[in-house]
Parts: sequence; C-alpha cells; structure tokens
Amino acid sequence: MIDKIKELIVEAEAFTAKSKEEVEEFRIKYLGKKGLLNTYFAEFKNVANDQKKEFGQTINTLKNTVQEKVNALKEELESKEDRKGLYGDLSRPGEPIEIGARHPISIVKNQIIDIFSRIGFNVSEGPEIEDDWHNFTALNLPEYHPARDMQDTFFIQTNPDILLRTHTSSVQVRYMENNKPPIRTISPGRVYRNEAISARSHCFFHQVEGLYIDKDVSFADLKQTLQYFTTEMFGKSKIRLRPSYFPFTEPSAEVDVYWGLETEIDYRITKGTGWLEIMGCGMVDPNVLDNCGIDSKKYSGFAFGMGIDRIAMLLHQIGDIRLLSENDVRFLEQFKSAL
Repeated sequence: MIDKIKELIVEAEAFTAKSKEEVEEFRIKYLGKKGLLNTYFAEFKNVANDQKKEFGQTINTLKNTVQEKVNALKEELESKEDRKGLYGDLSRPGEPIEIGARHPISIVKNQIIDIFSRIGFNVSEGPEIEDDWHNFTALNLPEYHPARDMQDTFFIQTNPDILLRTHTSSVQVRYMENNKPPIRTISPGRVYRNEAISARSHCFFHQVEGLYIDKDVSFADLKQTLQYFTTEMFGKSKIRLRPSYFPFTEPSAEVDVYWGLETEIDYRITKGTGWLEIMGCGMVDPNVLDNCGIDSKKYSGFAFGMGIDRIAMLLHQIGDIRLLSENDVRFLEQFKSAL
C-alpha cells in the first residue's frame, strides 16, 4: 500500500491543468471528503505496527504534495487571467491596420472619372506649373486680352512667362499638341487663382475639364453628353444651357441642373429657383484647334469644365470649402464608408 501511495505522489507532482475546473477536480480527488487521502487515513488502523510510522509519513507527503500543487496551479492560472485582462487575449491575432478615410475630393473625382470612362473618355494629366502659351495664348487669350483679368494669376516673379495654372484647359492644349483626333479626354487636377480665402472660395481648388474632338461634332452631342453625366452623377435628368462667354469656346454656355425644391436645403442652395449651376461648356473655338495643330476646317469639338470642390460640397452638404484643405481628422473620418 505504501508503494501505491508513492506512485500517487509522483502522479501528483507531474499533474498540470489548463483551467481552474481541472484544478478543483484534482483537489477533490485527493483532498475531498471521499478523496484518496481520507481513504488511506481510514486504513491506518489496519497497518502493521512496524509500518505505521512510514505509512503515516508517506500519507503526509502525499497530502502536502497535493496541497502545494493545487496552490501553485491556482496562482499560475490567476496570473494568466490578470495578464489577459491587462493586455487582452494574447493568443488572438493582432489587430488589423485601420483603413484610412477617403478625402471627399477624391471620392467625387473618382465618381466623375468613372462616369465619363463608361462613354470612352480617358484621363490626361499635366504640370501644375505652366507657361503662358499653354495656359493662355493657345486658348485664344493673347497678351493683353481683357479676358485674362477674369483669372487672377499667380506668376513666378523671376520669370513672368511661368505661372501656376489657372485651369486644367492647359492639359487639353498639351494633349491636342501630342495626339491626333479623335480625342476624348477629361483632365482632373488642382488649379490656382489669386483670390481671397473664405467659406466659399479658396486660392487653390480642383477642376475636371472634358474635351471631345472629331469630325462633325455638334452642340447636340455636347448636350447629350452633359445630360448623361448629370443623370449619372446627381440622379437629375433635367438640365438647361444658358448663353455665356468663354474665350476658348464659341458658342459658350453655363449648365444648370434642376435640383428641385423638395426640402429647405434645396431652397437654400438654389436660392429658391430650383436650378443649380454646375459647369461651363461650349464648342471649341477654331482658333484653339489651329493653335494646337488640328485642322479646324476638318474637325470640330466641344469642351466643358466643372469644380470638383463645389460638387463635393453640394453632394456631402459641406458648408465651408476650407474644410477640404485643413486635414482635420474629425472631418475626414466622416467619409470612411465612402469609396
């Protein structure tokens, strides 16, 4: 019987547990009212006198071994729980990297690009620091032309022929110089004008301009293209074109979309008319085609341009254009769910 108890001592010393429940089962097995120790204590009276001393010492060794093992396992498991509460479950995979928010300018720009790409328009880009030819002269704005006053320009002082582009029409000029018709392209990008900064205007903003050059292009083609765009972008199919003036298009027009008067916001942004101006457009002036090396007697085309910032403010009800460039995280986080 003494040998059996010694085997239990070895077994108790080797015991391990992964939960408090296993430790409790181990304790009950040895130290419970019906446990092995009480069973062996009850057998003490039946042991021969010459073996009682060794038997008693062996039982006490088993009891102490079991009690120490129970205490050690409990302490170890409680320590693990404390670490888990402090650092979280260390067995879990690491937290995923938080995805940043899309900027509202990027959201709207990508929507515009996607809409026009469906009808064959590609994307063209150009430098933000331009020369006078591409920004003004080639676009039917020769030196001292009064229309230059429409755009307050940032010139480079050391070289008055170099400036920050005032529109992305300069990209269209470069594209026409390097590509032959048919041409169907849009040019999104940042532009600069020397204007006072306020809630409604800024010294830099974003535009996207479109250009279509081919044989027999008509004003009707322009209208249908813009009709498609407004329907896809705003869900509004009713538009109107009002006569206007731009040096590089003739005839020229301002494009209004009928926004409606269903809510108080509709009344405010349309000034009670229901109509909202969204862009300018027109047929490309023959002089511009000739300046870019395209035969104006053979080809014709149309162009249009709109402000991305203004459309973003409209679609997302942003009341201050300065929010688009201040990088306030509280503002940008509102666009996390947007694509």
